[in-house]
Amino acid sequence: MNATNVIFWHRRDLRIHDNAGLNKALKSGHKVIPLFIFDQNILSKLETKDKRVSFIYNEIIRLKKEYQQYGSDLIVFYGNPEEIIPKKALELNCSEVYTNRDYEPYAIKRDKAIYNELSRNHIQFIGSKDHVIFEKNEVVKNDGTPYLVFTPYSKKWKELYNTQEQLGFDNHQLTQDLFSPHHKQELLEIESMGFIDESHNYPSKEPSESQIKSYQNNRNFPSKQGTTRLGIHLRFGTISIRELANKSKDKSDTFLNELIWRDFYQMILYHFPESSKKAIKKQYDQIEWEKDESHFKKWCDGMTGYPIVDAGMRELNNTGFMHNRVRMITASFLTKHLLIDWRWGEAYFASKLLDYEMASNVGGWQWASGSGCDAAPYFRIFNPYTQQQKFDKNFDYVRRWVPEFETDEYPKPIIEHKHARERALERYKKGLQQ
Repeated sequence: MNATNVIFWHRRDLRIHDNAGLNKALKSGHKVIPLFIFDQNILSKLETKDKRVSFIYNEIIRLKKEYQQYGSDLIVFYGNPEEIIPKKALELNCSEVYTNRDYEPYAIKRDKAIYNELSRNHIQFIGSKDHVIFEKNEVVKNDGTPYLVFTPYSKKWKELYNTQEQLGFDNHQLTQDLFSPHHKQELLEIESMGFIDESHNYPSKEPSESQIKSYQNNRNFPSKQGTTRLGIHLRFGTISIRELANKSKDKSDTFLNELIWRDFYQMILYHFPESSKKAIKKQYDQIEWEKDESHFKKWCDGMTGYPIVDAGMRELNNTGFMHNRVRMITASFLTKHLLIDWRWGEAYFASKLLDYEMASNVGGWQWASGSGCDAAPYFRIFNPYTQQQKFDKNFDYVRRWVPEFETDEYPKPIIEHKHARERALERYKKGLQQ
């Protein structure tokens, strides 16, 4: 019997509009069955209350409604994709499974297993580039090796970007007859997966033009709404990276650079999958880290006695967000002042950040500790007091998150700055000489 359907598997691309893989599926000549899986392998590692799961769940509700407008539906499963995708592709009489590529180590391993299983049944597994502008070997050095320094990478990225026509996929030709109409399904309850729905005020996915234009001037000041907070939408693909790049390229080079950093870190993780656990600069794994659990806990709780560090950690714990400048300050403080392994901090951010993305998080932490691509040299140690003076001079941000600041209840610094700096320089130097 000839196959009559194809599956489009949504993952980190929770939208119909401007979706590269979906666009390819719609042009296949077969009826498209949209599908999403709550991946048990990922969700089993999370807490019962996780605002990210609630975010995805609510976006799935929205996506189902959109598909229903085309006489179709998004069918949703909870379980192991390696079992579900091959099984459903056979059950639903599919010749092909379409999806958008993911560059994280787990995703690559999972997709390879699915590709092999589908191939055994003569079903094609077809990927597309969607959540980055450039991937794999599209932006590499002239000798074909990946860039490890951002500036030359961004220069080549922009050269390539400027030679391309307007990026994006037009969905205005979407019609009911492109979708398979026979797969209506009630959405499983979030509680059935072991989660409690966490209502939360998520950031808007529509950045204002003024936000992008004033981004360069306002982005470093945590008391201002100077950043777009689009990270969660980019992480789960509820907005298109292509549309965002097109929108920002003539308005703010600084904002476009942030999108390029995102591509850069995604491709570092793709080319160096071990970098999620090991230093890019291997000698940095020789540094002898402190294993002070009490210092780490005080950092996590925002009780270090350094106001801007504490404000950042409390903002993170309360909202799932931390201002980007403050992410750098808190990461530097943990790895340099407290001499605690960057992997501890990376894991803590991973458990808390709404916009957690392995590539950017690992890249940012390796940058702060000096061990990663284009990283700050080890002897560059952020002084929390001068950072405070520069970026939150009137303590507006601090007072918002640390109400007991300037009272007797606020803790004394857990380590003295001068001593911490000297210790870090000595320890790093010793480790790097081995």
